[in-house]
Amino acid sequence: MKIFDAISKYGHEQVVFCHEQATGLRAVIAIHNTICGPALGGCRMWPFESEEEAIADAMRLSRGMTYKNAAAGLNLGGGKAVIIGDPNKDKSEALFRAFGRFVQSLGGRYITAEDVGTSVEDMEYIKMETDYVAGLPMQFGGSGDPSPFTALGTYEGIRASVKYHLKKDSLKGIRVAIQGVGHVGYYLCEMLHEAGAELIVTDIFEDKVEKVVNEFGAKAVQGDEIYAVDAEVFAPCALGAIVNDDTIGRMKFKIIAGGANNQLLDEEIHGKKLKEKNILYAPDYLINAGGVTNVFFEVINEYSKDRVTKKVKNIYNILMEVYQIAEKENITTAEAAARLAEKRLNLIRNVHQNYLR
Repeated sequence: MKIFDAISKYGHEQVVFCHEQATGLRAVIAIHNTICGPALGGCRMWPFESEEEAIADAMRLSRGMTYKNAAAGLNLGGGKAVIIGDPNKDKSEALFRAFGRFVQSLGGRYITAEDVGTSVEDMEYIKMETDYVAGLPMQFGGSGDPSPFTALGTYEGIRASVKYHLKKDSLKGIRVAIQGVGHVGYYLCEMLHEAGAELIVTDIFEDKVEKVVNEFGAKAVQGDEIYAVDAEVFAPCALGAIVNDDTIGRMKFKIIAGGANNQLLDEEIHGKKLKEKNILYAPDYLINAGGVTNVFFEVINEYSKDRVTKKVKNIYNILMEVYQIAEKENITTAEAAARLAEKRLNLIRNVHQNYLR
């Protein structure tokens, strides 16, 4: 990888490589944009096959956080961190505290939080070394697990998508295929069940599938079978890049609206393919912005559950605006969401420039 070419291509401000031999820490912190405020984004721990893959993941995800935070109307920039390692084998207090010292050295330009492979408990160790960590347990003055709010935003996004594309005000009888029923997926199943939706689910962990089958009457399918089931809505709530040439060809869905990040393998190519098939796609960084919204109010020390809930429910209105832009300008919903985010970024950039004159 030509790192400076990649930085130039995606417009990053800073990419930091973190290494400490004693703890085995190998991490990358990517700060994409701070025009709206400090870069906020989770710390992912994953056994990447190569260092290049880890760098690319951090850069792609941090750019997504810039657009997510801007489009959601939050005064935050976009950043992301990845720690190279197996979260089931390589975690230690020393490793996370070493990472925390690197975060502290950035002086507040980057605020970290939990992500895939890390937990609120891991954030406690990071907190020992830095002030710039969010999503902490309530006993540490944080807001706790943000998953219920990520699920709430996803639920509101499904409601908006069904209203816009299927012209239905209710989710009663709507079939929703959910890929991944961990924290976010479980809470989403609960909300959809209460709304009368019919659930079809899959997950690599059988106990999680069994739980939602028993509690919400969901139908379980194996692995890749989820892509071909007969359902109006597909809700990816696991890892990304699952909307690709292979899976799109199998899909009968009318809507893709889920909580996973980076659902499209290629945003431009597969966004267009979905549009050609008349499958409405809810841009992932918008529909799953409930978690970061929850963390935002923690960061600015103005947290209240009611305030967060109100802000997260507004995802419904934001998506409606995105769909209207896409239809009016005959572009993909991914392009429409990017335009909405860039509009806010340019507005704030102009304010800064005028102030400096």
